[in-house]
Amino acid sequence: MPLFPPATCPRLIVKIGSALLVDPDGSVWREWLEGIAAGIAERVRAGQQVAVVSSGAIALGARRLSLGKGGRASLEDAQAAAAVGQIALSQVWAEVLGANGLTAAQMLVTLDDLEDRRRYLNAAATLDRLLTLGVVPILNENDSVATEEIRFGDNDRLAARVGQAAGAGGVVLLSDVDGLYDRNPALPGAQHIARVERIDSAIEGMADRGSASGMGSGGMVSKIAAARIANAAGAHLAIASGRVDRPLSADARHTLFVAEKSAPARKAWLAGGLTAKGQIHVDAGAARALAKGNSLLAAGATRVEGKFARGDLIVVLGPDGTQIARGLSEYPSEDAIRITGKRSEEHAEILGYAPRAALIHRSHMALL
Repeated sequence: MPLFPPATCPRLIVKIGSALLVDPDGSVWREWLEGIAAGIAERVRAGQQVAVVSSGAIALGARRLSLGKGGRASLEDAQAAAAVGQIALSQVWAEVLGANGLTAAQMLVTLDDLEDRRRYLNAAATLDRLLTLGVVPILNENDSVATEEIRFGDNDRLAARVGQAAGAGGVVLLSDVDGLYDRNPALPGAQHIARVERIDSAIEGMADRGSASGMGSGGMVSKIAAARIANAAGAHLAIASGRVDRPLSADARHTLFVAEKSAPARKAWLAGGLTAKGQIHVDAGAARALAKGNSLLAAGATRVEGKFARGDLIVVLGPDGTQIARGLSEYPSEDAIRITGKRSEEHAEILGYAPRAALIHRSHMALL
């Protein structure tokens, strides 16, 4: 059975990597893409709403501009290639979907569009309206304006964030690999992992950072990070091979990352955040308290890193350095440092003002 059938997954996000869309010379694999469009049309006719996160703009633009290294020799080259290639990419999607009676829409987003809560909600509303109208949104990072410091950098995590914003039940990452292996699949004895119930340090240790094609920007590390984001929002995520004809219709080999239960929308957004401004390290007692659903108190903090304001997103690290939560700080970093490790009754004297209940309140925190 194909992945995420319409009967059990009303909304689906499909991410397509550059290596599947664009050949080494920088031309579109047109016949393969027509098969994808036909598969999307089948699903839409069966009642499923589908959005596509499509790579390929930089690779297409680089060919047209005769830029070396696939247009990635410099940030300026990548931005110029993206600006030229995005027009070609949108045109080919409009053509192949139109041939199947579907209307395509283009949505270009930046990291800030999905990290800022208000802009995230605006993007989610637009996406929802397009899908309910039967349109197939084609999304990509707005690489022509993104910078090295403020960008997703790969469309795997973008697809997971889009899935979260759309309230999708499933996310498929079509790639030049057919899933997760216990080591680099090029090595002898590598074993394919068909199903992942929980992403832990052992699963993360299997990731290979390379991009096999050299055209894309994401490797297995980015795909596992995407699975974390999708799963936190209650969406299952599959890494599947696109090296087959009509992969959305075939039972392609894949790895399925299983979501447990969906978190409330705001906490799912917090858990999927990528631009934390700082870190708070906590002791074992605080880590246990957080796991029970309690707020983070200053007494359990051992160290504060970074510079942040009240309301900024920060990461909570356990005694072993593992990320255990993300949340919005109740204090600016300079005040958080002053009360780190101190009991609540000491805070007013240290700060000179009435203290707040916690460093991070449980209502503004998501466990990882």
